[in-house]
Amino acid sequence: MIDENYIDEHIRKHYWIIDILPKQVPSDKRGPYFTIEEYFLKPEQMKQLCQRFGNLMIKLNCYYNFSACHAFEHWVENPKPEDLMEWLRSNQMLYVGIESEDAMIGFTGDDHYMTLYNPSQSLLDLVLQLAASEGLFVWE
Repeated sequence: MIDENYIDEHIRKHYWIIDILPKQVPSDKRGPYFTIEEYFLKPEQMKQLCQRFGNLMIKLNCYYNFSACHAFEHWVENPKPEDLMEWLRSNQMLYVGIESEDAMIGFTGDDHYMTLYNPSQSLLDLVLQLAASEGLFVWE
């Protein structure tokens, strides 16, 4: 059973980034990066990005049962796709716990990436495929 400690336990574990970019931006390119980041964080762009993140998670739910915690409220097991999309668009924290894999996905609500914590190899392989289907990248 997922409880309030699940988030704290997992944010300390090894993680991967699910992002619009294929790898971390080099430190000498930070100037252009911040300009581009500002563009992608505009409401119209974030709406599209949240749609892609949501599609990834909805597809993931076909393979793994998971529970979602929106804005640090209670955990909802296998939430409806519409609820998941609404939570992603709310600009608040969303955590998805995949208990069978001892893994978690986190989204802060105001970034152009999600974080995948402690994935098994089989979960990571699937997330790589699902991310690619949504035009996203996964990197360590």
